[in-house]
Amino acid sequence: MHFTSGINRPPFEANSGYLQVTSGCSHASCAFCSYYKDARFQQSSLEEIKEDVLEIPRYFGAPERIFLQGADAFAADYDVLMQTAELIHTYVPSVKSIGGYARIDNFCQKSVEQIRDLVKVGYSNPYIGVESGDDAILKMMHKGYDAALARAQMEKLTEASMPFIANFLNGLGGAGNGLSHAQKTAEIYEGMNISMIEVSSLTLIPKTSLYRRMQKGAFVEAGEHERLQEMQVFIRCLTNETIFLSDHASVPFKVRVKLPEQKQELINGIQSVIDHVSEEQLRMRRKTAEMYF
Repeated sequence: MHFTSGINRPPFEANSGYLQVTSGCSHASCAFCSYYKDARFQQSSLEEIKEDVLEIPRYFGAPERIFLQGADAFAADYDVLMQTAELIHTYVPSVKSIGGYARIDNFCQKSVEQIRDLVKVGYSNPYIGVESGDDAILKMMHKGYDAALARAQMEKLTEASMPFIANFLNGLGGAGNGLSHAQKTAEIYEGMNISMIEVSSLTLIPKTSLYRRMQKGAFVEAGEHERLQEMQVFIRCLTNETIFLSDHASVPFKVRVKLPEQKQELINGIQSVIDHVSEEQLRMRRKTAEMYF
């Protein structure tokens, strides 16, 4: 099978089958990201996709879900995504749903009607790296879109009845910017059809432009307790009925809880970490986690 950048997936997609439909990243300019730098962006041919679909049973058995490979697989053309789904359902009939990573702007060129069509053929819960709803932070991180565009595309997905997974990149704004980051991200998520919010925490990776800025003193990381306090604000501000998931190596606690039912319990649990684990201990843990990136 063709996997240009190896297999990349969130922890909760461990039981999925995998199929590459794009290589590289359509943006490849986020200041904090070191992934998908080994290939230029391109869309796989339908011939290649069919070859790989035929090999899915050999490599992954009879999966119920396919997690498409590529930094933002939903950058693939609507027609390619539709034909890919047809191939999957023809040759891997066990598959019930299809997901993958996405940039929120992958949906700019897809209409509500087209997204509804994608839902009908099994696409659901793409993992969208929105990261933040704060325009100043989005610009600083070279995300390539602003909060208004992100909100408009999430509204489109919601109107088309496509549930999706969104993330919150804790600490993204650096020291002193957590309050705005938390509040504005919760604001653009309000009312959206977000089935799960997955949290990770900014990890500075050598060879990224953000790391170089940090070395020059132009970016200062948020402290560990500061990040956790920021996360508490984000959770308090959320109004969504959703799942809150923390299973990433960059976050010092693991939970999967329902919101809003378990909101206060979650906030209290984070406070317990703040109260009982020192800044130094948390920082040492982050240094260990950095080895995974």
